[in-house]
Amino acid sequence: MTESTLINRRDLDFQLFEVLQATSLVLRPRHADHSRETFAAALDTAHAIAVEKFAPHNRTSDENEPTFDGERVRMIPEVREALDAYCTAGLLAPAKDYAQGGMQLPVLLAQACSALFKSANGATTSYVGLTLGNANVIERFGSEAQKRKYLGALLSGRFFGTMALTEPQAGSSLSDLTCSATLQPDGTYRLKGNKIFISGGDHELRENIVHLVLARMVGAPPGVKGISLFTVPKFRVSDDGSLGPRNDVRLTGLIHKTGWRGTTSTLLSFGDEGACEAELVGAPHQGLACMFHMMNEARIGVGMGAVMYGYRGYLASLAYARERLQGRAPGSKNPLETQLPLIAHADIRRMLLAQKAYVEGGLALGLYAARLVDDQKTGDTETARTEASLLLDLLTPIVKSWPAQWCLEANSLAIQILGGYGYTREYPVEQYWRDNRLNMIHEGTHGIQALDLLGRKAVMRDGAAIELLGRQIRATLTDARTAPELAAHADDLQAAWENVIATLAVLAPLLSSDNARALANAHVFLEVFGHTVLAWTWLRQAVVAARALPQAATEVDTNFYRGKLQACRWFFCWELPRTGPQHALLRSLDDSTLAMQAAWF
Repeated sequence: MTESTLINRRDLDFQLFEVLQATSLVLRPRHADHSRETFAAALDTAHAIAVEKFAPHNRTSDENEPTFDGERVRMIPEVREALDAYCTAGLLAPAKDYAQGGMQLPVLLAQACSALFKSANGATTSYVGLTLGNANVIERFGSEAQKRKYLGALLSGRFFGTMALTEPQAGSSLSDLTCSATLQPDGTYRLKGNKIFISGGDHELRENIVHLVLARMVGAPPGVKGISLFTVPKFRVSDDGSLGPRNDVRLTGLIHKTGWRGTTSTLLSFGDEGACEAELVGAPHQGLACMFHMMNEARIGVGMGAVMYGYRGYLASLAYARERLQGRAPGSKNPLETQLPLIAHADIRRMLLAQKAYVEGGLALGLYAARLVDDQKTGDTETARTEASLLLDLLTPIVKSWPAQWCLEANSLAIQILGGYGYTREYPVEQYWRDNRLNMIHEGTHGIQALDLLGRKAVMRDGAAIELLGRQIRATLTDARTAPELAAHADDLQAAWENVIATLAVLAPLLSSDNARALANAHVFLEVFGHTVLAWTWLRQAVVAARALPQAATEVDTNFYRGKLQACRWFFCWELPRTGPQHALLRSLDDSTLAMQAAWF
């Protein structure tokens, strides 16, 4: 394959087949029809469609965002053409059963294919990503009638789907939702309320849009315990799957964001005429539990999307640094000397190395999470499946938030490498930064993820998930100590993990006695925990690279493995040490934030 602008395919293959041992998944009955060759064919197909149909209009859709004339949403035709190609190729649900039109690919490979489209054009890809998440919820919690009505249409791409949570007055505080649902004699409900920031909430890309809407039944308990989940199609759907009349859900306006301009971001009004027909999904008052099934998958998707925006910017700035001639060696006094390429300058290599560490580390984390989903679903034993689920629960806040923070920083460094040109729209790196900035907010802000990590995940089941992750880390430390060049990194990671445990020993008891103080600086715990996990992902890669390097058959492979080892070294020298002072601050229980009064600002 020729060099890609979407991803370093050598890196993707390394992560999949050398680190995560993807081919071992074909030993499981569900994936027995597959092989390394079929996995490669799926990746090649995804890459080709991403390059040919998605990447070319990434800038065009940014400059010509959807418009609403009061009746219809209009957008550039390339969006539909790309999505048609995507759905025709069977890429909407490649991990689903053959009987559902899927390929029964492992989730690991499905996520890798999806990553290529997120790199090419995240805005257009969002429509199908939301649809798959929507279908997964209906498949797991919907009635048989709902599955017959919606599931096939969603998985084939005939319908698209959304998740409609946020309301103007509530924001991220789902306990304050006011959208109401009134039971009708026929067992359906009538919804009334408003939703905001609903991605893909209206368009004419497909026959229908199926909204999954959180609402509160009349008389339901207050707070999150009174929230239920409903299907609300844009056009009502008959039992045979045919479309009926327009439902009472209306687009009241499009929101114009900094990035992701190709995705319709909508304000939706339900029940203005008292005729918004909805069906309950799952049990009453269990809507948040149902939706979290979709949200957790979406959080992995957000993290992978953040990685790919960072990766795209890294490759763009790397190509620019190789080609752009500027400046001379620091000691040169001769203005007639030939200028050097940017990559010859140490500060440029610093910024490239940081980007490499962030995006390749983030990719390793996201793919590891996808492999955990496979182990959760098809692991050989009940213990293996349970442990994979526990690890996935613990790591999901990191999978979402760490790339959203640090791969955005990679985009910022890419702009810096291009200098003045980086800020112009003639070069793509400024768009990658704008598009990626949304991922710090998408599917729960850093603050929300931090509260989830420290307040719930790190202490759940008396710390069982933390202990399990510790065992995984210790196994990597043992492997690393067999390679002399990695022994010091192993010592550093062990110390960093011990710091995590020591900080938890201080904060965990406070969760019950002084919850506000324990969680006041939870965002810092999220960051130190994330950096420690990323150091682990880098050490895992380095162990594989160190073992492979002596047998490298080509100069390309030798350079690749040396690059991995150097990026690992950089992360351990420059990033992991950040966590020491942060742990000290966390354990000091500093109350600067709590003690600050609103009137003092």
